[in-house]
Amino acid sequence: MDKKIFITFITAFIWLGCATLNAQVRVAEEPLAADSLILPEGMQAHELDSLLNDWNVRSHLTADDSCNATGENPQFTEEEYISRLSRLPNVIEMPYNKEVRRYIDQYCERMRRSISIFLGAGNFYIPLFEEALESYQLPLELKYLPIIESALNPKATSRVGAAGLWQFMIATGKQYGLEVTSLVDERRDPIKSSYAAARYLKDLYDMFGDWTLVIASYNCGPNNTLKAITRAGGVKDYWKIYPYLPAETRGYVPAFIAANYVMNYYCQHNICPLETNLPQSADTLNVTRNVYMEQIVDLCGVSMDEVKALNPQYRTNLIPGESRPCTIKLPSSAVAAFLTAGDSIYTHRIGELAKNRKVVEVDESKVSSSSKGARTVTVRKGDTLGSIAQRNRTTVTKIKRLNGLKNNNIRVGQKLRVR
Repeated sequence: MDKKIFITFITAFIWLGCATLNAQVRVAEEPLAADSLILPEGMQAHELDSLLNDWNVRSHLTADDSCNATGENPQFTEEEYISRLSRLPNVIEMPYNKEVRRYIDQYCERMRRSISIFLGAGNFYIPLFEEALESYQLPLELKYLPIIESALNPKATSRVGAAGLWQFMIATGKQYGLEVTSLVDERRDPIKSSYAAARYLKDLYDMFGDWTLVIASYNCGPNNTLKAITRAGGVKDYWKIYPYLPAETRGYVPAFIAANYVMNYYCQHNICPLETNLPQSADTLNVTRNVYMEQIVDLCGVSMDEVKALNPQYRTNLIPGESRPCTIKLPSSAVAAFLTAGDSIYTHRIGELAKNRKVVEVDESKVSSSSKGARTVTVRKGDTLGSIAQRNRTTVTKIKRLNGLKNNNIRVGQKLRVR
């Protein structure tokens, strides 16, 4: 059994250091009209609605009655926004400009309820993100990327097929060791996908040497970023190549900066986080036999919703341990029940649950004699023995033997036995 995984609730303190970074950066084109703000796909309405249906959110997030925020979004000067961004304890450059401001306003005004949910749901996943990023010595502020990628929804799927918290495409996921089959999609595994994302981000940094270009490339792919750099005359500065990037990517880095801002300064904008009632600790089991979620639910005292929420990588209710060793994450009490059940858990209701047959017998006795007998075809214009053999799933040698042919010469209209 793997080591016990505990998700620890850590209260974040805003670091108020004295660092003063470049305060304001202009973008290389006029800002878009206010009504044309392009939200990253992961933060659009359908993904936010999906997050609200997530079992963790429904079961463990509640309104914080102790939060006395007025619900109104105060207005601040540009200098205040610049000062706050400069005080964040970040490695990644986070300058202020009108595009960043538009996303801050979007989050703090029109998406206040969503930000409350992100602040609560972050307690399920952000500690995992931090651990994965730290293992590759990457900037920890990258932990907010999944907010704009997937709205912290492990089941999120984009219109182009990217999936999971980190929104991996199938090819990229497999490149970084994530299994994707008809039964398993490890892009949806919060732990495995986080480590895969950390490796991918590290590789992008090795390529570009600039974190804002890395973040842009995570969204649009490194080839599109390289094309934008070329069109901008070779300069490796996100804000200089801004006009040459795809539309969504032009908003992606400002959205990321704004997400870092609001996840740290939500109190100043009177946003109340949802209160997190963390679930009991969970253990991870390794199985080398097929097991169905229904078997676990029946014998281990855990609900189907919870099993699915803890194991979003499985596309069906079958955990295919026979194909390759699989992990199952369960509450500690359910793990104890699983181990106590022993072999009985694998045989429980197996006749009902195992739909696919391993062996099927064919009754040849009921096949009609005519269908088993000889078959004759008529030679058509352009036919050769080879084309006739291929069409009838036989060989030239067999046709010649059946018809007493000494060579390959045939004529149109000739009758030939093919079996």
